[in-house]
Amino acid sequence: MTPFVQTFFGLFLIFLGISVGYLLRKFLATQQIASAESEAKRLLSKAKEESNKLVIEGQEKSVKLIEEAKKEARERERTLNSAEERIQRIEGKLDERAAKIADAEEAVVAKADKVGALRQELEQLKEDEIKRLATIAGLSLEEAKSELFSRVESSISDDLARRTQKLVAEGEEHFSERAREIIVTALQRYAGSHSADVTTTVVALPNEDLKGRIIGKEGRNIKALERATGCEILVDDAPGAIVVSGFDPIRRHIAKIALEKLISDGRIQPARIEEVVEQAKAQIEAEIRRAGEAAVTDVGIIGIDPRLIFLLGRLKFRTSYGQNVLLHSIEAAHVAGMIAAEVGANVSVAKQGALFHDIGKSIDHEVEGTHVEIGRKLLARFGVNEEVIKAMQSHHDEYPNENPESIIVRVSESISAARPGARRDTVENYIKRLEDLERIANEFPGVEKSFAIQAGRELRVFVAPKDIDDWGAQKLARSIADQIESTLKYPGEIKVNVIRETRVIEYAK
Repeated sequence: MTPFVQTFFGLFLIFLGISVGYLLRKFLATQQIASAESEAKRLLSKAKEESNKLVIEGQEKSVKLIEEAKKEARERERTLNSAEERIQRIEGKLDERAAKIADAEEAVVAKADKVGALRQELEQLKEDEIKRLATIAGLSLEEAKSELFSRVESSISDDLARRTQKLVAEGEEHFSERAREIIVTALQRYAGSHSADVTTTVVALPNEDLKGRIIGKEGRNIKALERATGCEILVDDAPGAIVVSGFDPIRRHIAKIALEKLISDGRIQPARIEEVVEQAKAQIEAEIRRAGEAAVTDVGIIGIDPRLIFLLGRLKFRTSYGQNVLLHSIEAAHVAGMIAAEVGANVSVAKQGALFHDIGKSIDHEVEGTHVEIGRKLLARFGVNEEVIKAMQSHHDEYPNENPESIIVRVSESISAARPGARRDTVENYIKRLEDLERIANEFPGVEKSFAIQAGRELRVFVAPKDIDDWGAQKLARSIADQIESTLKYPGEIKVNVIRETRVIEYAK
């Protein structure tokens, strides 16, 4: 083979290889394009399917939202329709009520006009009658008026007396029965002690020799004791005992405890006396605090200032007519709570008002003023409710009754103080009160005689029937009761019984 042929053959092979490579590349490119087109079609088909699916889901959600919106719109429409109907019904009722009010107003105006016309007519008739009487009797206008009024009063006095007695009897019967039921219920539910311990100021001695030791050399022991306690120590007034004298009951009790400790210990000298007195003061303060806390707990009151509780405990060492003031306050608080529950009043206010009604007595020896006024200031100072202050301040009529609880506190205080065995009074005061009762009744005109009976709880007044009629007897009873209330001080209440009787005696012969 020649070089030319070889060259040609080599060129041919190269060309053939290039052609085959080109064709093969073109074939492979065609296959790749076809595969890419197929993949693109597949992806496009998948995208279309997903798009259709999303469109369908969007359409479904849209339909659902539209249905929910329509449903909500229907609900709102129903609500608005119901509200509109209700408003229309209310407007109708208001229109009817306005029409009725207008009719009633017209009727009231007509009645008022009619009453005014009748009043003018009555005034005119009265003036005509007065002028006629004045003309007939030759009296002046004022004299005729006086004559006319006296005639009318005398003509209707019997009828007024009967009507008044009937109304009073009916009212007293109803209210007395209800009041009796409430008070009896309260007393039955609270079974307090019927006797109170009286704070004693007498210290018993085991032997008379101790008096000399208590007096001490040149009286230094007894002077130290009096200076430390503020009380007067009387050694020679009673055999076998020492009397402690002082106006402050707490000081007397401190002196009593100190003396008992000194007698028991046997060491009696000024330094020891001062030490024992301080111990007694601490003991009394602790006892006072415990007594106040026990009282508040017993009544069931919370949220009270500890300083006010301490002052309440001081009432343990205070008595009134032999009745322990703290026990009296606790008893009154229980009764007040029961009565308040029965009548529908504020139980807490009634209890607190009754418990603190005598709180002023805890320091009335130290501060000027009545115990009611002192108590008001104390309660206000320690932040007690104003209603409680109003409830406690009128139990001795120093202030008017400003709420229902004030009446309940007064009643419960009287129940606790006036029941049998609660208090003891001296014979002189007892006799003087009876004499004053009879004296007040005898000062009124028309009274023949009077008697104070039932330990001063009732005053029977006998009147002359010729001087006092039935209507006058009622007015006399009220006047005597008012005079007793304004001039005398007494626990509980006094019944004024005016008796008017006519006795006619004839003899058959």
